[in-house]
Amino acid sequence: MNSEIKTGLILGVIIAAGLGIMGVFFSTLDQDVQSTTTFTEIDPLSKIDKSGFKKAPELVGIANYLNTTPKELSELMKDKVVLYDIWTYSCINCIRTLPYITAWDDKYSEEGLLIIGIHAPEFEFEKDPENVKMAIEKHGISYPVVMDNDMETWKAFENRYWPRKYIADHEGYIRYDHIGEGSYQESEKVIQKLLEERATALGIQMASASSLVDIEEFQHTVFRTPELYFGYKFAQNRNQLGSDEGFQPGKIVSYLEPEKIDLHKFYPIGDWKNYDDSMELVSGIGSIKLLYNAKEVNIVTENHAELEIFLDEKPLPVEYAGKDIVDGNILKVTEAGLYNIINSDSSSSHIMEIKIKGEGFQIFTFTFG
Repeated sequence: MNSEIKTGLILGVIIAAGLGIMGVFFSTLDQDVQSTTTFTEIDPLSKIDKSGFKKAPELVGIANYLNTTPKELSELMKDKVVLYDIWTYSCINCIRTLPYITAWDDKYSEEGLLIIGIHAPEFEFEKDPENVKMAIEKHGISYPVVMDNDMETWKAFENRYWPRKYIADHEGYIRYDHIGEGSYQESEKVIQKLLEERATALGIQMASASSLVDIEEFQHTVFRTPELYFGYKFAQNRNQLGSDEGFQPGKIVSYLEPEKIDLHKFYPIGDWKNYDDSMELVSGIGSIKLLYNAKEVNIVTENHAELEIFLDEKPLPVEYAGKDIVDGNILKVTEAGLYNIINSDSSSSHIMEIKIKGEGFQIFTFTFG
């Protein structure tokens, strides 16, 4: 084998190895878009320069303080390890994280952990403090919640996601950052570590780290229908409305029965007004059809209405009924928020039809698990 061939083979191996490494790297980046975590560990016994770390920003533009007052919260934050949870109450991904966060509050609040819920609304109805109060009562939240209605604190954190957790050490430096659901054990270990650092720095006696909170984590299906948006602004650049009539901003549109139904698309039927974040049923009766693939289906809606659910042209079977279904296949919308329609053990594809009674019924989104 001559030297040119040998050189070519060696270069080929090097390039192939390099491409393999780059493939793994970019694959990791793609996963991190869905769930990103960073944590910086420091030896609590050593004096180090923290100038390279970013401090948690001030809470700014807060419309309402729930479970606290501005003065009380300012006092509570002193020398505390602070978990900032950016959430909104109709977001299913946020809701799934709350059992862990409330459990950490119960377990570590007396050890020096302060949890602050930063409620950053996605939809207009989530700006109503009465709605948020009902949500925090429903989910057993006793820690402070601040309403960031104008998203000013959201911007101060340079955030783009729901939910997102930042954990700052007792000196206010952000030491942990996680986007989305998951990594609950890792998050709790960070809490324990930072509480140990705090205790050492402040000369406080602290019990050794105990076992971790044990809650069954929701298991997502790999192939599922993406979130479907009914508002023309929210659905921009997404091909999700299957009806030929399409979105018509600000107009009342008479949507007809579709001739065919495509996967991952929704089809309103009846007279619906198009808003930037939702659709409103202006006729007293209407319906929505969609072909989905998932094990869980949720709807975000407001205004009183009665919804009758059908699966593959039959009344919703009991084995598919979500927790908010009553009287066989009926869902009664009584307050603005998220409702669980379908809840099954495994992912499958079905045509779902929702027959609606209730003029003024407003729908924002479908979410799937």
